[in-house]
Amino acid sequence: MSDPNDLGAFLDAAWQHLESGVAHSASPARFVTFATVGQNGVPQARTVALRGADRAAASVEVHTDVETDKVAALRQMPMAALHIWLPEANLQIRLTTRVTVLTGSQVDEAWAKVPTGSRVSYGTKPTPGTPIADVYAYEKPAERSRFAVLKCELTQMDLVHLDARHRRALFEARDGWKGTWVAP
Repeated sequence: MSDPNDLGAFLDAAWQHLESGVAHSASPARFVTFATVGQNGVPQARTVALRGADRAAASVEVHTDVETDKVAALRQMPMAALHIWLPEANLQIRLTTRVTVLTGSQVDEAWAKVPTGSRVSYGTKPTPGTPIADVYAYEKPAERSRFAVLKCELTQMDLVHLDARHRRALFEARDGWKGTWVAP
């Protein structure tokens, strides 16, 4: 068994889970909670699919329709929190990020990788959140111009391992991700 005091191993394990969430659709780290502060100042949380995890760049990525409330909120305040719960590992990962909304030619490579059947997630008419006359009064055309990548640059990673004795560590970009143990 690895040393429970090893901050580096704890951080390594978290990144392995994030990378698994990108690589494997059945991974519990695939679908994460993405939270922003709405334009009205009210917190908003929703589930998104993790589409990229780059430890060297300290970033993760998700895809969205550019007409969603989350994009409007991010244009007002480009910060988000992501929450990942991994039940088998008894691990909670909380990420604090600065988000850049990428569109147009910046996302050509990402769009090319989106399966044809999944492209209908980008272009809902009327736009997401618009009241409709009945449950199916909308269309889902695939519109390339509505596709956006949310590049989330990590500023902080908070890890909590729930076991007989809980462990919690805080890692921050500003100190080179060296980490510190904090009380759970």
